[in-house]
Amino acid sequence: MSSQDIPEENLPAEQEHAHGAVGVADEKHPFADPGLPPHEHRIQDIDERAAKRSERTVALLFTVSMLATVAFIVSYVAIPHDKPIYVFPIGHINALNFALGMTLGTALFTIGAGAVHWARTLMSDVEVADERHPIEAAPEVKAKVMADFRDGAKESALGRRKLIRNTMFGALALFPLSGVMLLRDLGPLPGTKLRHTMWRKGLMLVNMNTNEPLRPSDVAVGSLTFAKPEGLEEHDHEFQTEIAKAALMIVRIQPDNIKDKRELEWSHEGIVAYSKICTHVGCPISLYEQQTHHVLCPCHQSTFDLSDGARVIFGPAGHALPQLRIGVNDEGYLEALGDFDEPVGPAFWERG
Repeated sequence: MSSQDIPEENLPAEQEHAHGAVGVADEKHPFADPGLPPHEHRIQDIDERAAKRSERTVALLFTVSMLATVAFIVSYVAIPHDKPIYVFPIGHINALNFALGMTLGTALFTIGAGAVHWARTLMSDVEVADERHPIEAAPEVKAKVMADFRDGAKESALGRRKLIRNTMFGALALFPLSGVMLLRDLGPLPGTKLRHTMWRKGLMLVNMNTNEPLRPSDVAVGSLTFAKPEGLEEHDHEFQTEIAKAALMIVRIQPDNIKDKRELEWSHEGIVAYSKICTHVGCPISLYEQQTHHVLCPCHQSTFDLSDGARVIFGPAGHALPQLRIGVNDEGYLEALGDFDEPVGPAFWERG
């Protein structure tokens, strides 16, 4: 059906507008301006049944977007991240990536397609040429802009086409959930992992160099030994994560030279065990001065006194190194008597 087949009284009223057309060039207007072509009515402008069909099409596209967003969330949760799938002609690809790409793409495409179809078939398509005006709008221009905005809102039929409005709002409201679900890839919540290490009562102290359990006789006065928890091996998947918190410095000091009472109680025959992780930014401490019992972090020169509770005596570190309470088991090997009593390494917001 075309506009020529519709009685004149059923056609929408033409909107009058001035466009300053100049059909023939002359001295005053050297460039001809033929103006806008005659406006042709769309079938949706003259047939309400066609408008309803377009409305249902737009609503269907927005509904598909909502379903695709839900499918994105379901795929993200339900499909294993390592499951392959065969897709012709691509071949074997990751099923999760394929599902997420298809559902997210469908959700975005149908929102865009619905908006475009809405604008092309139901919103007003009358072209209006407006004269250029100064950048600073005059009051009457501002009033005209607001009037045009109200007219545009009215012509969009957003209030009258409730099916389109509701499905569009639904699609736009659901789609951001895809981005929220992606936040899950930031990793699980740390919980209390920052507060605890592998150390627990009964774990033996193992020499990092020889990979053998340590006896008190293995630690000489004035020496510095590095240790790890029993059972932690370099080929373990979580080795780097765990050793970054559980690495130990073991030093033997004459008991008479230990100034801190708790340090002496937590030691064994002058053997003290402290975290190797600097409390400034987490660098491994490796420099020991046996005459003063000071250890130095090579990154920013934070210095700790191991004979006085490993307190900070120089540098940017904010607090002392945590001490691990140790003893000797029935077989004569050094063992932990628990975990550190405070988080190791740099401070964090929840530290208390």
